[in-house]
Amino acid sequence: MPPEPDPADRLPLRRRLVPVVALLLLAPWAAECSWGGFAIDDVLPVIISLGPMYGGAAILIRETARRLGAGWPTIVLLAAAFGVLQAGLVDQSLFNPGYLDDTQYADTRAAAEASLVPGLGFSLRQAYDYVGNHILLTICAPIVFVESFLGAKRRHRPWLGRPGLAVVGVLYLLGSLLVFTSPEGRKNFLASPLQLFFATAVVLVLVAAALLPRWRRTRPRRARRVPHPLWVGLLVVLAHLFTDPTPGWPGVAVALALTATVGAVVAYWSRGARWSQRHVLAAASANVVSAAAFAYLVPPYSPASPAAALAGDVAVTVVTVALVCGAWWRLRGDSPAVHAAAR
Repeated sequence: MPPEPDPADRLPLRRRLVPVVALLLLAPWAAECSWGGFAIDDVLPVIISLGPMYGGAAILIRETARRLGAGWPTIVLLAAAFGVLQAGLVDQSLFNPGYLDDTQYADTRAAAEASLVPGLGFSLRQAYDYVGNHILLTICAPIVFVESFLGAKRRHRPWLGRPGLAVVGVLYLLGSLLVFTSPEGRKNFLASPLQLFFATAVVLVLVAAALLPRWRRTRPRRARRVPHPLWVGLLVVLAHLFTDPTPGWPGVAVALALTATVGAVVAYWSRGARWSQRHVLAAASANVVSAAAFAYLVPPYSPASPAAALAGDVAVTVVTVALVCGAWWRLRGDSPAVHAAAR
């Protein structure tokens, strides 16, 4: 049954809103800043301007899953739907071959065009990167971190009532509209009707799959061996390292195969009776740490002074260390027998 708020445990409004605000701010930071995308003086404007869209989506996805009593399969599928919606319909970067031409990533265009999908005019490599980053960094990792900071009793329960959900929904729509109409967002590009139809169809299929009743069923835990959480994190880090080197169609094939394999292994482990929030946090931490580690190696979108760029990278390191260490410290008292696979 979907979890309902317990009136006996009702907290003051300000305390109930803390995780909502945290997710609203953390999602845009993880999506755009955690990998070194912006110099230090651009970080705050990015979080403020993109918070309603990225943070709003993360909150709506998290609340939908928790209200349905569904778990991570639903969250991942809804995150994938958001990634396609964002890149295919809102800023339309998926279909715009010149989307990065005015940034310091203009030289990636040739590599992207090495895996163009015939008839639809988008790079499968870019689709993998854009949608994958939205799944892992924009949606899943921020949800895991915020939930890990909460007590076990509140971790998997809804945070908002209907009025709150309505407010967040309006924020998300306004934030998306701002990006769609902004020259810096959609960059005055409009995808073809076929491309828009394709993106819409994929979004609808992913949403329909996310809402299947099977994800709401409670399945018995199995007495199988579950590795230490650090092994889960290491597996995710290795997957990041090996999904980038090979260009073109072979690289896409390797990335998709490796992602599917890692996902299957993690799903198998998560059915074990001793799978816990620590394991979920290990996977999320590995994604954010992997992104932050490369912040020093990649340039920000826009040219910046070396000092501003370095300060931005150092800030990424500080925030990442604070998030990871704080979340692990918060879980120190959780019993390893408390599983999280169905949540």
